[in-house]
Amino acid sequence: MLDKRNELNAWDRDHFFHPSTHMGMHARGETPTRVIGGGEGVYITDINGKKSLDAFAGLYCVNVGYGRQKIADAIAAQAKNLAYYHAYVGHGTEASITLSKMIIDRAPEGMSRVYFGLSGSDANETNIKLIWYYNNILGRPEKKKIISRWRGYHGSGVMTGSLTGLELFHKAFDLPRAPILHTEAPYFFRRADRSMNEEQFAQYCADKLEEMILAEGPETVAAFIGEPILGTGGIVPPPNTYWQKIQAVLDKYDILLVADEVVTGFGRLGTMFGSDHYGMKPDLITIAKGLTSAYAPLSGSIVSDKMWQVLVQGSDQLGAIGHGWTYSAHPICAAAGIANLELIDELGIVENAGSTGAYFRSELAKAVGEHKHVGEVRGDGLMASVEFVEDRDDRKFFDPAKKIGPQVAAALLERGVIGRAMPQGDILGFAPPLCLTRDEADIVVRATADAIRSVFSNL
Repeated sequence: MLDKRNELNAWDRDHFFHPSTHMGMHARGETPTRVIGGGEGVYITDINGKKSLDAFAGLYCVNVGYGRQKIADAIAAQAKNLAYYHAYVGHGTEASITLSKMIIDRAPEGMSRVYFGLSGSDANETNIKLIWYYNNILGRPEKKKIISRWRGYHGSGVMTGSLTGLELFHKAFDLPRAPILHTEAPYFFRRADRSMNEEQFAQYCADKLEEMILAEGPETVAAFIGEPILGTGGIVPPPNTYWQKIQAVLDKYDILLVADEVVTGFGRLGTMFGSDHYGMKPDLITIAKGLTSAYAPLSGSIVSDKMWQVLVQGSDQLGAIGHGWTYSAHPICAAAGIANLELIDELGIVENAGSTGAYFRSELAKAVGEHKHVGEVRGDGLMASVEFVEDRDDRKFFDPAKKIGPQVAAALLERGVIGRAMPQGDILGFAPPLCLTRDEADIVVRATADAIRSVFSNL
């Protein structure tokens, strides 16, 4: 077994191009390789036998937890019966049709159809094309600009990477590209004017958005995209009344709203969708991760009835819509989605995310919130983050070169718990499987407090 582990480590460094990885350090062996061998519940185990509580659910995605036999059986049965057929020109499978119905039954009011892809990135690429198509059909060829937010995450393709508002995903890639614009992040902790309360800051964000729309010309702005709660940008809940104020601006200038629910869809915030949680009224909803709990790659663009009627009009004018992916509505992935959504209902996953999430965030705040280098403990549902500061009174941030966030994440892993060092700040993030129990939440909290004590005692 030791020879096999060494062989895998060597192959990994010599042949595997990892995403979001320091390529040189990894290839030279300066950072560790970890080969994951199995998982059960909220735990994963690597091939060396080290067991870790995965308090980030992979990448926010293994919502029902690891090792769910029901999903594995559904995948196997579908693969045996019909591994693949395309969805072009009206073809479907029982799995893809059934899953579409299940999604719309759970979606916010006013949603009509689901277009399937494989990742959140390709779903947002689909959304961009649909937005442009929509405005062309309505005779508004100049209404094409899409406004995102700084620190938002919407994918890492060319256009979706442009929507993303994080420096890491732009550097040396010639991004962002037109016609993508970025406005203020709804990041209350980092507001420039600390005298503002939450509602004042929410109004400030809405005012900045309106200023941008007016400067660009409302006739040129097609859509606004946002995660209900900022994810990769720091796990930042919106300030009070933020989405209501943003919606009013969008309605005023006839601008579509895209709710990127890749992270929040299917229970993460204690509601089926984050749009319901915050009272958003989207025209498009992006889904992925929680749709199959990552047991198979599947994403979707949920289209509102308002948009669907215009898309139908376009097809009547121009013929079949010229957009498609080979693996759209892949039957194996759709079968995984059906079993996953059934499990979400059977296990009470959405309700657990709300109740256990509230407990977890409360206990986390009690355990570390008063530490002199903790600036804020925040979150919503089963999402939480701890932001570290050099001086909490002056809100002075650490020099990024000190890598405080990565140090705490590494110390946490040593204690058998996986958290995520978030980009663009010293922030430790949590988004555990939605089946997390209170006892497991306590394990995460104790390990986090101990990791923080350890790192800062050595500074």
